Amino acid sequence: MTPEEFRTQGKALVDWIADYWETIEERPVLSQVEPGWVRSQLPEHPPEQGEPFEAMLADVDRAIMPGITHWQHPGFHAYFNSGGSAPSVLGDLLSSGLGVQGMLWATSPAATELETLVLDWLAELLSLPAAFRSDSTGGGVIQDSASSATLVALLAARERAGDDSNAHGVRQGESGLVVYASEHAHSSIEKAVRIAGFGTDFLRSIPTDQEHRMRPDALAEAMAADAAAGLVPTIVVASVGTTSTTAIDPVRAIAEVAAEHDAWVHVDAALAGTAALVPEHRWIHDGLELVDSYVVNPHKWMLTTFDASAFWVADRAPLIGALSVLPEYLRNAASESGAVIDYRDWQIPLGRRFRALKLWFVIRSFGAEGLRDMVRRHLDLTDRFDGWVRGSDSYMITAPTTVNLVCFRHVGGEGESRRVMEAVNAGGEAYLNHTVVGGEFMVRVSIGGERTEQRHIDRLCQLLDELA
Repeated sequence: MTPEEFRTQGKALVDWIADYWETIEERPVLSQVEPGWVRSQLPEHPPEQGEPFEAMLADVDRAIMPGITHWQHPGFHAYFNSGGSAPSVLGDLLSSGLGVQGMLWATSPAATELETLVLDWLAELLSLPAAFRSDSTGGGVIQDSASSATLVALLAARERAGDDSNAHGVRQGESGLVVYASEHAHSSIEKAVRIAGFGTDFLRSIPTDQEHRMRPDALAEAMAADAAAGLVPTIVVASVGTTSTTAIDPVRAIAEVAAEHDAWVHVDAALAGTAALVPEHRWIHDGLELVDSYVVNPHKWMLTTFDASAFWVADRAPLIGALSVLPEYLRNAASESGAVIDYRDWQIPLGRRFRALKLWFVIRSFGAEGLRDMVRRHLDLTDRFDGWVRGSDSYMITAPTTVNLVCFRHVGGEGESRRVMEAVNAGGEAYLNHTVVGGEFMVRVSIGGERTEQRHIDRLCQLLDELA
């Protein structure tokens, strides 16, 4: 494909995406195909000769789009929303066009320095502690997801605890390093415990209170018991917005308990952290100055395409100590000088995309005011839906509404709740999903899509009322 052909086909693809956004509301949110359908529409063997771009785009319409669940649809309320604003898509396109591999400062200084700046900007917008800024002892980096951020936090905590697993390996039960998290914490924590070699026997699931928040007293008991048994309380993962209900763990009290054992505190605020863009919701970060690392996902509720997970540490030395491996072929004068950041030492893989471009485009396009307006609009819509449920004779709230997620059920119980949820999803106008907390079945409604307006929430209320 020549540059001129790329120019022509690129314009066609941009037009296709713009048309998709304009008509997305006409499509059923949830894909309607059966397992195996997409593959059945495509050849079993690769083409011997190259095919024209027009044929590929035609097959996107014919064979791919029926198998797409439309995360950008204004009626998408399942899981958590996925950001995808136009400036972000353009930033991603530019990143792909440049083809930068930003493993070292030297391999593209702009990729590193823009990322450092953008993470400092975002720390300012969220009013994060000064220690998380690049001009302090810590700094920020863009990971692919909060799952990766949690994993590197565990590795940094292990490094700070003085564990020699990097040199000698981990033998069953030998390290005695213990990880603590809420019983409602994200499943990525257990996966990270496995990958990092702590072992699931050394993951403690801490009970929660009636609002599904981690209990500091239960954490204190668990850590004291482990210390008395000769184990090493190493890291506590606090959730600012649990996946099931967006419960906000009491970060300050948790950090104070952890400090008694010199344990690392990592805060997973993947979705809910975005709420701190507005000053009236910065209460969710109370005590953040006491923690060691923090993650929020702009690709969830900050208009940025996946993948872009912002991760900060208050002290970068343990992180770099845990992850730095320097072969001769990566040595260069800039790195040896100590004057630059090499983000390869802040993540699991060596290679890294120029993700900062899309976040830079988003922040510059919307501005701080535009981002705050977006958050407030979604919080208002969430309050509107929460109020409707509370005023309904057929439905009831099942968990506190903290940010932009409402959990509810039918008063008739699980069977009726499932019936209603499945009927809504089958109708194509909205997509909901469920969770189970404390044995109670709950339907979840997440409100964070760029295109979601009051009329969509009012229509959801109407659908639920009709199905009651």
